[in-house]
Parts: sequence; structure tokens; C-alpha cells
Amino acid sequence: MNLLSYDFMQRAMIAAAMVGLLAPLIGVFLVQRRLALLGDGMGHVALTGVGLAFLVGTQPVPTALVVAVIGAITVEAIRSTNRAVGDVALALVLYGGVAGGVLFTAIAPNTTSTSLNQYLFGSLATIAPEDLRALVIAFSICILVLAIFWRSLFALSLDAEVARTQGVRVTSMSILLTTLAAVAVVIGMQTVGLLLVAAILIVPVAAAQQMTRSFRATAIAASGIGVFSAIVGLVGSFYLDLPSGPTIVLVALAVFVVLAVGRLPLRRLRTPEGSGTGTGSK
Repeated sequence: MNLLSYDFMQRAMIAAAMVGLLAPLIGVFLVQRRLALLGDGMGHVALTGVGLAFLVGTQPVPTALVVAVIGAITVEAIRSTNRAVGDVALALVLYGGVAGGVLFTAIAPNTTSTSLNQYLFGSLATIAPEDLRALVIAFSICILVLAIFWRSLFALSLDAEVARTQGVRVTSMSILLTTLAAVAVVIGMQTVGLLLVAAILIVPVAAAQQMTRSFRATAIAASGIGVFSAIVGLVGSFYLDLPSGPTIVLVALAVFVVLAVGRLPLRRLRTPEGSGTGTGSK
């Protein structure tokens, strides 16, 4: 049986392709700014949104999206005010997000731990038509925002102080980047899962850096790797009857390992005297 003959797989494929394309485009900025763990924090905040949706009877995707965006703005506002407590603020939001999600799910009527697990680790059957419409709208807005503010986000990622002297509104751009990461997490929560979706922000970027030398090339290659990992992982999870989230992440990690191992002989040829190595952030 062709997997695309199932309506739920068609929706899952579209959602997976969107997160595979979008997440690395945002992740490349996070990696450059050494905020690789930010996606984890946003995933845990979105978990509170899912639990709240169970409790009040709203749709999980829009509710998680609103809660994640509020959490992203809160974290970045604290970070911009006091960098010394930035990591602590992220940790508090992370732990609070987990606690809130589990608590709201526990007290919600007619809801079991299985309902929450579908969003924690991804489930092919959870994407309803109305969910997909919300995801497509969120994806389209993120792509448009990235296209408009790419140069400012790039300048911010290279050096915030230099960007400030160039007229970039550093605080606003930081909030925007964190918000984009939160939206990307919500887009991927049903196929990859909230506990693993942050990996799609980071792993494709790390893999792309093994074969690219410029920031733009890294972003393009990372998106390609992200889409490949999402689609191959989704297909594998369908035919092997495995959870979609872990399968997608393991495919992305496998790509990273292949490229990292394949890069070793090339590094020896290119830098015979240890003259330096290129990274994806140049």
C-alpha cells in the first residue's frame, strides 16, 4: 500500500517537509549565537500550551503556538535586560514548561498520558486538517519574516555590538529570532515531538558545516539535510512501525556522522600544515 494513499500521511509529509526546511534556517542563527539549547526551552514551553489546550478544550497547535511565543518573548526580554541571569531564565522556563504541561494534562478531563506522549515524541496520526492549515500559515509567515530580516539577523549573529553600530535593533531582532524558533518548534511538534524537535534546529546545521564554508551555503545545505531527514525518517517510521520523532532525528544524526567521517581525509588534504579549518559561520 502506498503510504500517500492515507490522508494522515499526506498531512504528515507536508508538516515534516515544512519543519525540515524551516528549522535549520533558524537553527543556523542559533548555532552562530551559541544558543543551541534554546530550541529545547521553547519545546518545553510549548508543552505547557498542549496541556492547557487539553484542559480548556482548545486546539493544541494554536494554543501551543501562542504559549510558545509568549515564552520566547519573556525569555529574550529577561536576557536582554540582564545577561547574567539569561541562562537561569531559560532553565526556569524549561522546567516550568514541563511541569505545566504534565500538570494541565493530569487534571484535564478525558485525557491520558498517551495523549501527551503523542506530542512529546511525535505521532503520524495527530495532524488534523485544521492543524495543517494553522501550520502552513505559521510556516509561510516565518519564511516571509526570514526573507525580510535575513541581513539583520545575520549581522546580529556575527556580532551583536557591531550590528548595533550598523543600526540593527539588536533587542528586537533577538526577540524575533527566539520567536521564530518557538514557532518552528510548534510546527514540528506533531511529527518530530516536543522533546526532539530542537534536534532538527541544530543537527542539520552541524551536518552542513562539515561540507560548507559560508553562512549562506550552510543555511541552504542544512535545509536540504533537514527536509531529507524529515521525509526519510517519516517514511521509515511508517513502514517499520516506529515513532516518527526518534526516527527522523536518527536519520539526521546519521547524515551528520557520514559527513563528519567523510570530511576527515579532505581536511588533511586541504590543511596539510594545520593552517586552519573552515566553518559554516564564515
